[in-house]
Amino acid sequence: MTATYESSFLRDYASLPESVRRRAEKQIRVLLQNPRHPSLRARKIQGSTDIYEARVTGDYRMTYKIVGETLRLRRIGSHEIYLSP
Repeated sequence: MTATYESSFLRDYASLPESVRRRAEKQIRVLLQNPRHPSLRARKIQGSTDIYEARVTGDYRMTYKIVGETLRLRRIGSHEIYLSP
């Protein structure tokens, strides 16, 4: 599986603290290898047919779509602000 990054993800990512960016990179690697890995706590976003969220840290999440063999990363941010589908 390969990853693509939407411009919204790149903007969000640039504004993250360095420690969260490092953790996000690790979680993206895990996601590419095994989208069902327990550390991701991945789940489909309620009300959506094709958008998922995965855990980066206790307070941060990322959203993505899987299109064929491509992981399309959409948004990343704090859980409190939460990421709209």
